[in-house]
Amino acid sequence: MIRSRTSRLAAAALSRRQWTCPACLSKRQYSKQPEKREPPDHRKLGNQQELFMTSVYSPGSPIFLPNGARIFNRLVDFLRKQYVRYGFQEVITPTIYKKSLWAKSGHLENYAEDMYSVTGNKRASDLEGAAGCCGTDHAKDEAVVEEDDDYGLKPMNCPGHCLIFASKLHSYRDLPVRYADFSPLHRNEISGALSGLTRVRRFHQDDGHIFCRPSQVEGEIKKTLDFVKTVYSVLRLGVSYRLALSTRPKDHYIGTEEEWARAEDSLKRALDASGMEWTINEGDGAFYGPKIDIVLKDSEGKEHQTATIQLDFQLPKRFELEYQAPAPEYEARGETTDDPDLLAHYGPVRPVMIHRAVLGSVERLLALLIENYDGKWPFWLNPRQAIILTVNTSDPVVEWADEVRNILLGNKKLQADGLPSLESLSGQTGLAVDIDTTARPLGTKIREAHASGYGLVLVVGEQDAKNQQVSLGKERLSPFETRDRMLRMVDTFE
Repeated sequence: MIRSRTSRLAAAALSRRQWTCPACLSKRQYSKQPEKREPPDHRKLGNQQELFMTSVYSPGSPIFLPNGARIFNRLVDFLRKQYVRYGFQEVITPTIYKKSLWAKSGHLENYAEDMYSVTGNKRASDLEGAAGCCGTDHAKDEAVVEEDDDYGLKPMNCPGHCLIFASKLHSYRDLPVRYADFSPLHRNEISGALSGLTRVRRFHQDDGHIFCRPSQVEGEIKKTLDFVKTVYSVLRLGVSYRLALSTRPKDHYIGTEEEWARAEDSLKRALDASGMEWTINEGDGAFYGPKIDIVLKDSEGKEHQTATIQLDFQLPKRFELEYQAPAPEYEARGETTDDPDLLAHYGPVRPVMIHRAVLGSVERLLALLIENYDGKWPFWLNPRQAIILTVNTSDPVVEWADEVRNILLGNKKLQADGLPSLESLSGQTGLAVDIDTTARPLGTKIREAHASGYGLVLVVGEQDAKNQQVSLGKERLSPFETRDRMLRMVDTFE
């Protein structure tokens, strides 16, 4: 029987279907499973993107490279802007204090193993200089002070902030007083625990301390929880964190059990008022008070404590901090009275101290962000926000590319004396813009730019130079329009 070509092809296809085992066909089609991708590792990504490095000469002290420093500074600048909203005043405090301060604060007794000790080099000339500083012989007094010749690198900023609060008189009307500090901190972590940016010895903390009236405690904790929620939303961490109340340690704590119970009750009420779920970590509080920890998960599911809110009745007592208020006995209990006789009497009251950090260790949070974004940074944090690529190396194209970069950066021409004007200094944008004028194929440069993680890839050719514009994909924009778009992306945290 003679069949048409169409019939023969159909019969052949049917024959193949009949003689193909369904199980084998399934195995043949699906035997290759997609390879399981390793979770992002901030150490590998940090190396690839040239964010930070480490050195055997300073273990546990990350060295931020230019790209990493850009991200670090943008995080810090973002927090500084929030300080205006939440009423914090920034201070700068010493990195090193005498051990007598750490004894006063309780750190020497409860935290000495985690601190670095430094020995000073006492010189007779130091005392001689002090003797004549104001025409009075202070040598004996200075000698007494100089006997404490052992120092400690600070693991925390709280004692220094207590010194600031104690340096002037305060009325109840002045409170709350809120100090913030980005000074570097040092903690003597064991070498085996060191890991990239998550466990380090030298780090920066967006450290803050609130000195408030007892009646203000719950309100300040609520504001701080709102602060955390605002910052973590901008960082695209949403509510992927959990809250944990850490209570009095079994050993190594200062204060009475009654004071601890009162502090823990205040934190519990604030947590309930926040509307978020929370758990209890029994015995995991700081030695001076209970705390609320904000805990995030990394790409491998491991949890890291980042932000923290700690309530402290002990340091104000040890540093003899006080403010003046009417009806001081009622004030100390967080109560009010309408009795005119009681209100007529003013007296000293001990403030309550709240320790708070929103980012926590900036280094640790940066590690979590690197892994959370998988190296693909939002534009406002991106250390490589834009790159300008030239189509060729002709003078008009290269010169216009340089001019576009200067406009995007806000760099204006120098004055006749070769110095920038005050007006030009105020117009700088803070954007991160690179330029590639190499004589290579444009396609190669575009692929490299995307692989390097640039947010915007801008192209300048002969026609762009002639029309004084820049190409962004299929768009043709003036450099001023491009600059304004980039600044809007930064301002809206895109």
